[in-house]
Amino acid sequence: MLQVQNLTLIHRQDLRTMVEDFTFTLQPGDKAVIIGEEGNGKSTLLQWIYNPTLVEDYVTATGKRILSGAVLGYLPQELSAADQARTVYEFFCESPVFWDQTPRDQARLSRQLGLPEDFFYFDQPVRLLSGGEKIKMQLCRIVMEAPDILLLDEPSNDIDIETLEWLENFINQSATPVLYVSHDETLIERTANVIIHLEKLERGRSVRHTISRQDYRSYITQRLAGIEKQTQLAYNEEREYKKQMQRFYQIQQKVEHQQSSISRQDPHGGRLLKKKMKAVKSQERRFEKEHETRTQVPHTELAILASFDQSISLPAGKTVVDFALPRLEAGGRLLATDVSLRVTGPEKVCIIGQNGCGKSTLMKALAETLLPRRDIQASYMPQNYEDLLDLSRSPIDYLAENGDKEEITRIRTHLGSMRYTPDEMFHPIRELSGGQKAKILFLKMIFSGANVLLLDEPTRNFSPLSSPVIRRILKEFGGAIISISHDRKFIEEVADSVYRLSGQGLELVSRTGAHELKEL
Repeated sequence: MLQVQNLTLIHRQDLRTMVEDFTFTLQPGDKAVIIGEEGNGKSTLLQWIYNPTLVEDYVTATGKRILSGAVLGYLPQELSAADQARTVYEFFCESPVFWDQTPRDQARLSRQLGLPEDFFYFDQPVRLLSGGEKIKMQLCRIVMEAPDILLLDEPSNDIDIETLEWLENFINQSATPVLYVSHDETLIERTANVIIHLEKLERGRSVRHTISRQDYRSYITQRLAGIEKQTQLAYNEEREYKKQMQRFYQIQQKVEHQQSSISRQDPHGGRLLKKKMKAVKSQERRFEKEHETRTQVPHTELAILASFDQSISLPAGKTVVDFALPRLEAGGRLLATDVSLRVTGPEKVCIIGQNGCGKSTLMKALAETLLPRRDIQASYMPQNYEDLLDLSRSPIDYLAENGDKEEITRIRTHLGSMRYTPDEMFHPIRELSGGQKAKILFLKMIFSGANVLLLDEPTRNFSPLSSPVIRRILKEFGGAIISISHDRKFIEEVADSVYRLSGQGLELVSRTGAHELKEL
């Protein structure tokens, strides 16, 4: 059993409270997901639970962690530099239980995750694996070690649809309690039975957490209904208060008028009016006191994101891509042959395929072809944000073109709408969460005025609360989109055409994302 008692986490640099007085018990059978907007401290909370020393450089923590002898298995959001430098074989050798695995055990596990049977003995550096292969590699080692409690930080990032389905079954069938962070709504909907919701309120000046032992859809439905009900009640009470106060002001003005016009020869009438005014004032104070305890409009953290200019468009017959590549290679390895893709007009294309098949390599090749073109305005969001982001710069510095006051004000307004605190706008980008980095790149694309977007896993780091907004914005985008995604809701709601990449090239699977999901 895992217990957390009265935990408060405070960011050392800007003294911002991330989690306050958090108490939670992970019980047998729990599949608990931590949700919240980008930068709300989800990964920090999970890291602290696994090993408090991992966050002590940037967080001050008070509270207790009680494990009762339980062994924790932890999948981090990012592999360490040391692990990245190891070979796959060396990574597995770090675990003492690796040598207890029989060839049959290894073959069974590799098949379950869609990996080659000799994967455990690859001499390939870990850093050269695809994002999905890295996740699978870590999951393999964790499964081998058979911990008492699983702590998974973004286990759904970058893995292909087949492995996502395996992960769903793994979580659901696991006798081990699971505490995880994920941005994959479908995974959360199908697995979570406990929701831990972290929120920043009042522009980061206060925080709130909610623990609800129910499924995700029920939680979201009840939350939105509760917000709507409380908001309506607050508005009704405020409207009634204003009506009451207006009546009192009218009575008060009438009495004041009578007092000013009464004759000095009528002292008895003057005393009566004075007594009446006192009663009016007393009743007014009573209503004002009641008003102080009225129902408040609820403080909530709802996803707010900037949108692309509605004037962006492409002619239906415009050739956006007419791409042909005889051989797709990476690191001297042949990934696919005869790769061809044609996109015209404002088409929204999604490329799927198993991990390691070369999707990101293909996207980079497409970016090299499209970004220099003058007849279109292309913008690229890579899977690895560091390919474009200078981590030493602040978000404002990175987004600014000329640095004048008007531009800085515009950038700050947009970052504020994306839930950045004033301090975070000036933090080095390296200190921000994956979702906050994704928002910077998203905003950069909006500022660019691009009419062609190249997106490698665009929703992978957006919270399940932000992702529906992102999907709507991209669906309404007037230009063309070429994307790679394993996000089943993104494929269903955004993609017009779905292609599968394999060793034989790109195969058109369907003209609607929903059909592809049914086939899988």
